[in-house]
Amino acid sequence: MAEFHERPALLLVLHDVAPSTWADYRAFVEAVDRVGNVPMTWLVVPDFHRHDALEAHPAFCRMLDQRVARGDELALHGHFHEDTEPGPRTARDWFMRRVYTHEGEFYQLSREAALARLGPGIDLFRRHGWPLHGFVAPAWLMSNGTRQALRELPLRYTSDPQHLYHLPDFTAVEAPGLVWSARSAWRRGMSKVVSEQREQRWRQAPVIRLGLHPVDMRHRFSRDYWWRTLERLLADGRVPMTKIDWLTRQRTQAERAA
Repeated sequence: MAEFHERPALLLVLHDVAPSTWADYRAFVEAVDRVGNVPMTWLVVPDFHRHDALEAHPAFCRMLDQRVARGDELALHGHFHEDTEPGPRTARDWFMRRVYTHEGEFYQLSREAALARLGPGIDLFRRHGWPLHGFVAPAWLMSNGTRQALRELPLRYTSDPQHLYHLPDFTAVEAPGLVWSARSAWRRGMSKVVSEQREQRWRQAPVIRLGLHPVDMRHRFSRDYWWRTLERLLADGRVPMTKIDWLTRQRTQAERAA
């Protein structure tokens, strides 16, 4: 048992989970389920792009109930997953909000505005009885106001592309992640090259995150990459875990070592 706890981990994370994106993910999730015990972390958007409210889709919510019962984790992933704040005023903001992404919902928010977005999502999880430990900002973009808000809420972690952060103190834990930009053929090609290089660099890392997006599932090239990578990392002996289970294991090990 001790050897199991010391083995490196693999975190399979599904971004942008909503009723309208379930069709993209469904075949992949069913294939993962056939592998056996591979828990996943689902980043759930309460009202994706303001036209996909979870509670308007009771069958989808029941499916999420079933995922929790299987041992999967649901985390809060913004509220609308779109940037609706006033237009950018600087070159950097224009790049971040119009080139890098149009979905950085929490990039500009004040503390008060962030709390107003986070509160309904937390309430949604409570109503459905879904345990809630983590919040991941869309595109991993968080304002200082959002960070202030997270310090006040009953959440245990947040993340960026290469770290997980214990809340409320934002203690960083290295957790390197692979993620693709799959909107065009050249982006998918570059993403594959970069991801393969990073995976080699991180072969000895205690954990590797696979950050999947719905658009990845719409192209055989990217979908096959994720499937082969998952199979390879499992064959290498990595233990599949949810984010919160891995963080709990890390904290327990640190406390024992102290």
